[in-house]
Amino acid sequence: MSESRRILVVEDEANIRDLIEVALRFHGFATVTAETGEKALRLADRKRPDLVLLDVMLPDVDGFEVCRRLRADGNQVPVIFLTARDTPSDTVTGLTLGGDDYVPKPFSIEALIARVRAVLRRAAPAAPDDVLRVGDLELDEAQWTVRRGGVVVDLSPTEFRLLAYLMRNAGMVLSRSQLLAGVWGWDHGNPQVVETYVSYLRRKLDPLGTPLIHTQRGVGYALRP
Repeated sequence: MSESRRILVVEDEANIRDLIEVALRFHGFATVTAETGEKALRLADRKRPDLVLLDVMLPDVDGFEVCRRLRADGNQVPVIFLTARDTPSDTVTGLTLGGDDYVPKPFSIEALIARVRAVLRRAAPAAPDDVLRVGDLELDEAQWTVRRGGVVVDLSPTEFRLLAYLMRNAGMVLSRSQLLAGVWGWDHGNPQVVETYVSYLRRKLDPLGTPLIHTQRGVGYALRP
């Protein structure tokens, strides 16, 4: 799966940048590198990487702003944030802006490579006939579209993956830890991330019909008509 996959590494510390680049190439990935946010934005537009490893603390614009600009320009490339700032609020900020994962420093190279592969797997195109339906809700993973009652619902990549996971397990009560593992690929993490994204989905889906995502107090969430 790594062959021909291009990773953009955005890191201002040369020793860390070089270490990540060598490890990625050893595992068969192609790489491009940037030491500033502005250069990263230019390379993301020109090189069209399959994934961005994005340091938060950069000398010009920070990684959160880089991700915000990518999404504003319609670039949905998967983004993994790298940062020494590992507070729950920073994690939620990064993921809310459209990031796909958040790796705190210091990290092991083996763990980082595993996270890269996991995010690329989640971002891989679905089978052409993979359409999920629950009640009047329809999600087409190949076309990356969601409709409720025939109305198109515009979702971010993370909102889309969360809704797809809930629909694949329709009727089941899923714990926050199950959702963190299934959608974000985390064995552990901040459950507030799940609560935040469930609220985003409800805000977009509930105005179009009766609520579909139900809270099982103290347990988790279930999607059912």
